[in-house]
Amino acid sequence: MRRASLLPSEFPKLEIEAPTGLDPVRNRLQSIPPGRFADIAEFLGLIDPGPVIQVKLATETSDVARAVAPWISGFAAGESNLVVMFPARSPGYPDNTLEDVLRHEVAHILIWRASAGRPIPRWFNEGLAMEVERMRRFQDQTQLLYQLITGGRTSLEHLDSLFAGGQNDQIRAYALAGAFIRDLAQEHGPAVFREILMRVRRGVPFDVAFAEVAGVTPSRAESEFWDRQRIWTSWVPIVTSSTTLWLAITTLALVAIYVRRRRNREIEDQWAKEEESDTE
Repeated sequence: MRRASLLPSEFPKLEIEAPTGLDPVRNRLQSIPPGRFADIAEFLGLIDPGPVIQVKLATETSDVARAVAPWISGFAAGESNLVVMFPARSPGYPDNTLEDVLRHEVAHILIWRASAGRPIPRWFNEGLAMEVERMRRFQDQTQLLYQLITGGRTSLEHLDSLFAGGQNDQIRAYALAGAFIRDLAQEHGPAVFREILMRVRRGVPFDVAFAEVAGVTPSRAESEFWDRQRIWTSWVPIVTSSTTLWLAITTLALVAIYVRRRRNREIEDQWAKEEESDTE
């Protein structure tokens, strides 16, 4: 094993560990500029560097890789200050690259620190990680549009359960959680998340902290969010009047999403059949 400090003088400080065969990936991650992570800590209001974040790159033959779904390219354990990544896996939504995955998982560690490890809903955790990880992308908009077209209204409670589902459920969960957090930022400003986490850190229950900062309960914010999403039907005439290219790209993106969803369902069905045959 080789270890290397990613951020020697700034926080959050990362230390990468990788088997020899993954040295090229480790070297690439080490080349990421230090400020690529410091802005997340600043956004969340963290002033204490905290302990080093351990980043472990794992091969597909490792026990940890076998223990998680094959579409998961990384995960974080805040209480252990640990990020585990699987470089052999192609990152899926909401990430595009391995660097995106690293930034997303580091965001989870820092969110955990900002809340002092106290309970926060999964939708808030994942949506906020998306918000601080990167700028909102065209893909986020097309994913949201696809979910609005193909799925009904989803409660925040049900959204949390989707994160524990299959790949398609998780993609829907990320798309809606990211959109909900983005909506909160637009309505109340980005400082709303820092203020909520500060209260949670002091022991205030999440729902109470949310209501104190946002001025509405999570359930009311959920209702207002879905009310605003009804305006998606007005996007098409606006888009077509400005440029047909944007519409063409959107259509292709939606078709690609549909094809990928169908393929994912076929794969999941095949896995289910294989598991059934193994148990016979």
